[in-house]
Amino acid sequence: MIKLDNVSKAFGNGASGLFDVTLAVEKGEFVFLVGHTGSGKTTLFRLLIRDMLPSKGTIMVGDFDVVKLPHQKISHLRKKIGVVFQDLKLLFDRTIFENVILPLELSGEKTLEAKKKVEDLLFQVGIIEQRNKFPIQLSGGELQRAAIARALILSPDILLADEPTGNLDPQTSKDIVKLLLDINEKGTTVIMATHNVDVVNKLTKRVVALDKGKIIRDEKKGKYGVS
Repeated sequence: MIKLDNVSKAFGNGASGLFDVTLAVEKGEFVFLVGHTGSGKTTLFRLLIRDMLPSKGTIMVGDFDVVKLPHQKISHLRKKIGVVFQDLKLLFDRTIFENVILPLELSGEKTLEAKKKVEDLLFQVGIIEQRNKFPIQLSGGELQRAAIARALILSPDILLADEPTGNLDPQTSKDIVKLLLDINEKGTTVIMATHNVDVVNKLTKRVVALDKGKIIRDEKKGKYGVS
């Protein structure tokens, strides 16, 4: 599903990158990506969606050779990977319904079919009653659910979630993680970058720990800290 071989990313401004990262994630896995700020988590996500290219190494996502992928096929790759960005990237001048349907509109989906998909997905993530509200009218947890819905609307094989419980209270964080687990149970591969020690330690899923751009630990049933 996902395979990185000896991937490095160096930045000219001295910012943290990645160094000789080799990693494989199988279809249907749930993986926690942990590490301090600047350890390389977001860089890894950006490489997977071809938002940037590595300085060296190979990256495979399904049948896509990400590094050699022609520019005109990048959109095909991104349909396979849903992303919940740390800053959410919701459009504040559009309703939640309009935010979620946008990727379908851009892909040319028929209007009636697109509306049905959005309604079903908003119901699944638990914010169907907020569909006509604007982002500013929603709570932090509801905004995360909206971002997750938008990331899932094209039925991706992979979901990347960058700090989806950041700045949320413990109960709301628990609810968001349960939603991600439910999505994973239905077959979507989920990689969640997080600083949430309690969530990681409670679930004992696979944990990949980064430090200064290097993988320092990869455990099938891991904890947040060094075990």
